[in-house]
Amino acid sequence: MSKEQTDSNSSGYYFDSASTRVQSSIAFSGPVFVILMVMMVTLVVVIVLGNALVILAFKVDKSLRRQCNYYFLNLAISDFLVGAFCIPVYIPYILTGRWTLGRGLCKLWLVMDYLLCSASVFSIVLISYDRFLSVTRAVSYRARQSMTHQAIMKMIAVWVLAFVLYGPAIIFWELAVGRSRVPKDECFAEFYYSWYFLLSASMLEFFSPFISVAFFNLSIYLSIRRRRLHSREVQLHLPTSEPASAQGEGIPLSHNWGFGMKLAVRGSIHSQTSSPSLGKLDPSTSRAAQPNRLSRDKKIAKSLAIIVCVFAICWAPYTLLMIIRAACRGRCIQHHWYEVTFWLLWLNSAINPFLYPLCHSSFRRAFSKILCPKRHTTPPSSVLRAGQ
Repeated sequence: MSKEQTDSNSSGYYFDSASTRVQSSIAFSGPVFVILMVMMVTLVVVIVLGNALVILAFKVDKSLRRQCNYYFLNLAISDFLVGAFCIPVYIPYILTGRWTLGRGLCKLWLVMDYLLCSASVFSIVLISYDRFLSVTRAVSYRARQSMTHQAIMKMIAVWVLAFVLYGPAIIFWELAVGRSRVPKDECFAEFYYSWYFLLSASMLEFFSPFISVAFFNLSIYLSIRRRRLHSREVQLHLPTSEPASAQGEGIPLSHNWGFGMKLAVRGSIHSQTSSPSLGKLDPSTSRAAQPNRLSRDKKIAKSLAIIVCVFAICWAPYTLLMIIRAACRGRCIQHHWYEVTFWLLWLNSAINPFLYPLCHSSFRRAFSKILCPKRHTTPPSSVLRAGQ
């Protein structure tokens, strides 16, 4: 998000943050200046390269082009632009304490910064919701995986909502109040003089998304727990149902958690089915498929938990300090703590790309193909042998 470059009370009095910035810029001299510059440039490089790798993997590996992975692409695009535009523009501002790029670029930077950070948050919510559907409504979810137009519509909705949240306020606020309270050598949003707007925006940008992803994760966990208990009951009753299965009476779908789980029939894996009876099934195969399904869903829950925890760690400090600032009218917390918290927001954009290879084997394979192409190249001799 674009940051607290000034402190103000609810009545609109201006606190001289310019002098605070001058003092802070004086402290950035010698080794400290160089260290900060190196750290900021390193963060930019990590964000740009990491998210570019995700985008490239999606383009190169066609197997990733499923509805669920489009939301990861959306997150990578927003994070990539944070590193490619927002941070580079901000670096000279934080190091010198003066904005020298003009009012027009200031407005553009503010709109882009708020837009991209909000889009990143809403993309995480969308990813959590998608994983929630994949676990709780597996049959209908798998049937919609080829409908990429639905994913694209949701991605567009994320960007529209992210813009509506802050964009109009950044562009038209000074027109509505009749004057600008931002000094010429500063760049911050006009609505930082309005505590009620800050509280409302924080509810929509952090608390509502955090509650949503927490609910989705809790629902996934409870669903996995219920199926685990049910699978134990099924395993206890399977020996008594083997004769019935051998006679062709079939095993009801409810014995497989009601999810149309993939089951092997006569040694081959069949696709999902929503029919009430699955015909002749091998009980040993059914028992083998249940742990596989549970293992896959547990991986989904773990990957979401990691993403949500990182999101909370990076966003909670900034949001809480913003609320505290609104309550105490900017007088109770030193300015440098705000700087630390919103750099945490940008750090989230650097961490997100590394969550994909850790949590998703499909992205891990795609990254391996891009970074180690020789490892996936089939030797000509093996191709000749295969054709003989």
